[in-house]
Amino acid sequence: MRAYRRINFDIPLFLATLLLVTIGIVIVFSSSGYVAEETHHQMTYYLVQQIAGAAAGLALVIILLSVRKAFYLNPVFIYGLMAVSAFLLMLCLAMPTIARTNRWVVLLGFRFQPSELAKLSLILFFAWYCETRKDRLNEWKTLALPLSVLVVTVFLVLMEPDFGTAILLAMMACLMLYIGGVKLKNFLVLGAAFVVLFSLFLFSASYRVDRIQGFFSQSKDPLGSYYQVDQSKIAVGSGGLVGVGLGQSTQKLYFLPSAHTDFIYAILGEETGLVGAVITLALYLLFLWRGVRIALAAPDPAHKMVAAGITFTIVAQALMNITVVLGLGPTKGIPLPLISYGRSSLLCSLAAVGLLLHISRKKVGNGAKVRM
Repeated sequence: MRAYRRINFDIPLFLATLLLVTIGIVIVFSSSGYVAEETHHQMTYYLVQQIAGAAAGLALVIILLSVRKAFYLNPVFIYGLMAVSAFLLMLCLAMPTIARTNRWVVLLGFRFQPSELAKLSLILFFAWYCETRKDRLNEWKTLALPLSVLVVTVFLVLMEPDFGTAILLAMMACLMLYIGGVKLKNFLVLGAAFVVLFSLFLFSASYRVDRIQGFFSQSKDPLGSYYQVDQSKIAVGSGGLVGVGLGQSTQKLYFLPSAHTDFIYAILGEETGLVGAVITLALYLLFLWRGVRIALAAPDPAHKMVAAGITFTIVAQALMNITVVLGLGPTKGIPLPLISYGRSSLLCSLAAVGLLLHISRKKVGNGAKVRM
């Protein structure tokens, strides 16, 4: 039987999440003060927005923990969430361009990034679909629907354009299909299809090609496509062991673009040094450990896949961001989850954590509780 206790969720996971959100609030304020003063005439503008997003997200976590039934695996909820995500992704393309992209829906002064919601929608959809059709999952007619949903979602995200998130969605879906029971041979066809799709979009824009070339020939054009990563590495390197001190970063003074969003880890490394950077990375690894334990202890395959999908998406996105900041991969324009500025990302990430904590409250079929 499945049973709950009011304070019987994964405490280490919750604390790791809370620490990452707190670190994010502090570094967002430190890295965005000058930009906020110039663009909004209020140094605390981005700080207030980040705190509001964190408060709303944590309230959502509390609500999810108070719900007994796994409503998120109800097909009506899942298809409704997928429909809303698809509609908002299409609506993005009709919105005014922001920073040469169409990634946001802007209504009544509020901006929302639907690709963040699409991550959670796909996780729930694939978990439910794989579980309900596990006996026929390796038949192509059964795989047609989830693959169609995935291709349409990835295509809409690529049209924004958001190449990094599209790759993350494809990787997450493949992991969930594998956990769900799809045989490796079927991934050959799927992999070939995505190689073609991503290649077409990769070479359709010169700036993407420039980023790839800049990564493999960093010294040839330091002021060109690799400039941002080069400044990021300078920031991390100048932090030393313990950093230059909170608020003392020089790279945030317009030397490093996107200092409070995609490259916030560089400012964190500069101001808190190797110690702060390692602690932050350790928190993500703790998140990974607890998420995997929750997935392994989940009471049924659907919950296992939801837990695994959420854990993989958040940790993989974090590692993708950090590799870019450290110059270990081409620039992708993907935020650091739970830390980078962005209400959409923070709200959806915390909602995903809420579902993960909800799963951790369940008892396994044999009556043993999820171990802490």
